[in-house]
Amino acid sequence: MTLTCALVGAPVQTGTQQDGCIMGPDAFRTAGLARTIETLGHRVIDLGNAAIDPVDAMDHPNPALRGLSETAAWAATLEHAAFTASQASDLPIFLGGDHSLAIGTVPGVARHAADKGQEQFVLWLDAHPDIHTLDTTASGNLHGTPTAYFTGRTGFDGYPALKAPIKPENICMMGIRSVDPAENAALSDSAIQVYDMRSIDEDGIRAPLQGFLSKVEAANGALHVSLDVDFLDPSIAPAVGTTVPGGATFREAHLIMEMLCDSGLVTSLDLVELNPFLDERGRTAHLMVDLTASLLGRKVLDRPTRSHQS
Repeated sequence: MTLTCALVGAPVQTGTQQDGCIMGPDAFRTAGLARTIETLGHRVIDLGNAAIDPVDAMDHPNPALRGLSETAAWAATLEHAAFTASQASDLPIFLGGDHSLAIGTVPGVARHAADKGQEQFVLWLDAHPDIHTLDTTASGNLHGTPTAYFTGRTGFDGYPALKAPIKPENICMMGIRSVDPAENAALSDSAIQVYDMRSIDEDGIRAPLQGFLSKVEAANGALHVSLDVDFLDPSIAPAVGTTVPGGATFREAHLIMEMLCDSGLVTSLDLVELNPFLDERGRTAHLMVDLTASLLGRKVLDRPTRSHQS
């Protein structure tokens, strides 16, 4: 099946303390993302990079918060960009930028799904659940808050009103291995499916992912995949400011993408937290492009040999 894929750059780094994610969208382009997609027979339209206008500072009782007004502005800008890209393509791909961009991309694609009468599902591939509210984050890094926001948790005054909140039971998290007490409490009180790295070590990836995909298919749902670089083990993907040892292996990550491809259910994709400043000769950027290629139909025997030696 030939798809039209829309690339939307989201050079967001207000959600993190580590500079460099602002270069992520152009690093994906430089690593040949569009060319790779086109070699698989799909059409690519590049919608360029989104941007926000200067904003006034927002007050909040939590003094730790950083970039609050900018992140709220990105939420509105990217919600609109995601909605329009969904209308213009079969598969919008959002190039980050830190993971706070999902505050806009997920609500935008969910609004589009709601207009089509579909439920929105989210596969969250990340070391972190990112389920803090503005009140609970101690670090003040807003890339740790998108899941709380788009599931409709309270405590996001000043952010855009959600037009299509995501039902917690429609979210599956895989690869989780860094959770603080406030997030643990939030997850315990939620219907989100969470498969941490211990459960993956013990039981593998195939069965839980297939179970979630079957649920999406049964609901005739739209599926958004949000892939954070730190989902991957830092030994194969070093270009991220929040490295957490013990992440997904090369083959585990490709298996997920191949299964997603086989399902035919994916309707949108985030590629986030790529920090080219921390990369090794484009190693992480190329891996993320290769994973996208697996999602879009490239098989193991079609994959070109590439040295991943540092």
